[in-house]
Amino acid sequence: MEQFAYILWIVLGVALIIAEIFTFGFVLFWFGIGALAAALVGGLGFGFGLQFLVFACVSIALTAMSRTIFAKYFSQDDENAVKMGMDSLPGQIGTVILSSRGALQEGAVKVYGSTWTAFPIDDEMPLIEGEKVEVVRVQGSSIYVQKIENSKKLPEWRETN
Repeated sequence: MEQFAYILWIVLGVALIIAEIFTFGFVLFWFGIGALAAALVGGLGFGFGLQFLVFACVSIALTAMSRTIFAKYFSQDDENAVKMGMDSLPGQIGTVILSSRGALQEGAVKVYGSTWTAFPIDDEMPLIEGEKVEVVRVQGSSIYVQKIENSKKLPEWRETN
């Protein structure tokens, strides 16, 4: 029976490759290729133990390599992705609408028409009402801001002098 095990590997390989058509994971294909590699080893006359070892090694190696290749070449880079919602806030200019108060210098800043709880990035710098600030980071539902020192960062139409 062991001399005909390669036929079972061929049937399994073809079945897995065909089954891949109906799935989304792109994993069964690699196991089908592994089964065909095991069939080749079986056709050369090696025992079932080596056939199974080749099947496992080839299948796992191809699956792992495809995952790293897919992750590298088909995933979106954060640089090129369109940032929306909270991800678009860092770097934006806002206006302090409520001066800072308390030990944490908590204030309120309006950015894109939304009011955010804001904290200065530098704990010693208080937020002053009417001041223009830049959003440095978003943490939870609060933003951390820094005062804009020069008006070069402001667009021309937003400059106040």
